[in-house]
Amino acid sequence: MSVRPRQHTPLNGGAALRRGLINRWGRGSAAPLLLAAVGAWAATTNDLADAKIQGCNLARQLLEERPATNFVQSGVLKIRDAKGHRSEIPVKCKIIVTATNWESIYETLPDTNSPGIRKFTVTHGGLSPNGYELAEGSGTVDIAWSTRNLAGPTTMIPFASSDFWIADLGLEFFHWPGQKILKHEMRRSRPCRVLESTNPDPVTNGYTRVVSWIDNETCGIVQAQAYDARGKLLKEFYPKDVKKVKGQWQVEGMEIDNVQTGSRTRLEFDLKAQ
Repeated sequence: MSVRPRQHTPLNGGAALRRGLINRWGRGSAAPLLLAAVGAWAATTNDLADAKIQGCNLARQLLEERPATNFVQSGVLKIRDAKGHRSEIPVKCKIIVTATNWESIYETLPDTNSPGIRKFTVTHGGLSPNGYELAEGSGTVDIAWSTRNLAGPTTMIPFASSDFWIADLGLEFFHWPGQKILKHEMRRSRPCRVLESTNPDPVTNGYTRVVSWIDNETCGIVQAQAYDARGKLLKEFYPKDVKKVKGQWQVEGMEIDNVQTGSRTRLEFDLKAQ
């Protein structure tokens, strides 16, 4: 639809415009329009504030959840890189629950000779920042590894040459201060709240925001999308298959796709061995 500009007299056009506004206000025709605009702006502002409050509350709820007991899972990282080459790396995942916090530990098994991060521990303290301890090296003997601690933006590095970053497996994005509910919608046949997490300190090769579909009933992540520094979709995350093992629901696998490179990693757990 095209709109033609109105014609104004060349001289004193500003004064004519001001007189028109004053006259319309005096007749009562502009006041309702102005009040309606103010009301709409206030409603939008309130909606945005509510969305941020609800987003922060949901992120807080997710951070405060913790496993009931310790458990160990064996699994394998199945990697298809950007060139289509495939590899498999056996891993072991442990959950250790203490009185004050809980730890999730991801470790490649001793017969794995791939370089890079071999083991990392995430210490979850509820609303407190995560703690990350990493062990790296190319040998199969623990003494050959070097350890270091990471925090915040420096956690956006791969685990065992996979598409999973340390920040992904530590759910670091729920700790970001910018949290907002975008909408409510069905995703993968589940009713969800769509939570946007905004990174206050993005790095060039990291995430600027993550959008998560959170199941209304279970509070589990149904799907997540991560965006790069240009605002372009970088990764998509999906949990795969949920089974009940020893009375607890556990995820049988997780998949993460790098949509920009075409690489893909699936972390599959052997639930039968639990």
